[in-house]
Amino acid sequence: MSASQIVWTLIKILIMVGFLLNVAGLLTWLDRRQSAMIQHRIGPNRAVVKLFGKEFRIAGLLHTAADGIKFFTKEDFMPPNADPLLFMLAPIIAMASVFALLSAIPFGDTICLHHFRLGWPNVMVGPAVERLGTCSADAKSGSFPVELTIAPLGVGVLYIFAMAGQGIIGAAIAGWSSDNKFSLMGALRAASQMVSYEVTLGMSLVGAMMIYGTVRLDDMVRWQGEHTWGIFVQPLAFFLFFASSVAENKRIPFDLPEAESELVSGYFTEYAGMKFGMFYFAEYAEIVTGSMLLVAIFLGGWALPFFHRDGFTLEIGSVQVVHWLIPHVWMIVIGVLAFFGKVLAVCWVQCFVRWTLPRFRYDQLMKLGWKVLLPASLGNILVTGVVTLALDEGGAQVSDSLKAAADVTQAVVAVSTLYFFGRIAVGLLSAVKHQRTLLGSSAEASEKLGGTKTTPMQA
Repeated sequence: MSASQIVWTLIKILIMVGFLLNVAGLLTWLDRRQSAMIQHRIGPNRAVVKLFGKEFRIAGLLHTAADGIKFFTKEDFMPPNADPLLFMLAPIIAMASVFALLSAIPFGDTICLHHFRLGWPNVMVGPAVERLGTCSADAKSGSFPVELTIAPLGVGVLYIFAMAGQGIIGAAIAGWSSDNKFSLMGALRAASQMVSYEVTLGMSLVGAMMIYGTVRLDDMVRWQGEHTWGIFVQPLAFFLFFASSVAENKRIPFDLPEAESELVSGYFTEYAGMKFGMFYFAEYAEIVTGSMLLVAIFLGGWALPFFHRDGFTLEIGSVQVVHWLIPHVWMIVIGVLAFFGKVLAVCWVQCFVRWTLPRFRYDQLMKLGWKVLLPASLGNILVTGVVTLALDEGGAQVSDSLKAAADVTQAVVAVSTLYFFGRIAVGLLSAVKHQRTLLGSSAEASEKLGGTKTTPMQA
């Protein structure tokens, strides 16, 4: 490996690890802010910094910093009868398994160093020019293709499942080594839940791999860029993967291993200080990595509608409307920003689910995995195989129809995205209207008597 390749590898590690650390930290703030909005509460507003006689709360972001300080300064307690080695090893395994996933997740298209140009070509209307081909090493200039994956492994998805499965070990030995019956019960729940839903997680991807014809994540994204996003060709697999991913992360409505009302804090009940912080942070990091996988496999990865390696091409079927050449460097930047933007959107959806759905009972959780999701994933494999064979026998006419349908789905994605951002802009600029609603006879009687007193905390 040359010095340039080492430098590029370090840059890719810094990008992925930096994104994971920052977004996982911000998700702790988003959980609080979003729950306050859904439940019509004030939310985090107590952590404050005073500068020049003024108080700055920064929308509650200081609570996240206060959490970090608290984790580092609290006593590092260990139960007297705990297994010291396993007790200390469990949070390390929980964190390491999450960060190991980053090495095989692509966050952008391959960089061709000898194609870098910063100028902006003109818009072309008419026949398309030949698109930028695959990258190869250039002996004259000494350039080489840079894949925007830390470790572009040929096994792809198989490596992902191998690393994701290590999280079960961390949860299991954390509960067993704590010498606490509630921790042990949480560990048993975590192990059985994660093993059960990993089966569905893997089966839901078999249909996608049949369509894409590969197990490499970057090749999956390229297929989606040239055809259509995976959510349109595997809609059932998308929802199965999403539900199983939430269950793997042990988030509400699947947080039975950490059920506070039953098990205190589950398998990390006896942990304190930064050891507890590692478990706490690993949960949010799993949300980010799970969202990255969902984006790469089903939501087009770095691909955007009508954007290709050479620029923007608006084409429906065989009719091309506009072809806009964009320099390679800017296409790479757009792709990377698109990937991380999609990941942030999926993370937000997972936080929305966290504060919307109620918790399952444990027997309901297991029945859902084994009696509903797993049979549905097996049925999806069967249907995918039958439909694929039927389409292969359809001939050129079916291929042309599928190409036109794929272009229509790209247009639907583009219009839906613009509408979504427009709604967000309108919502942010609109004034918040508060409407008081009286519920029950006691509230009506209190209103007639002048209402209730406002405490200093409420003010």
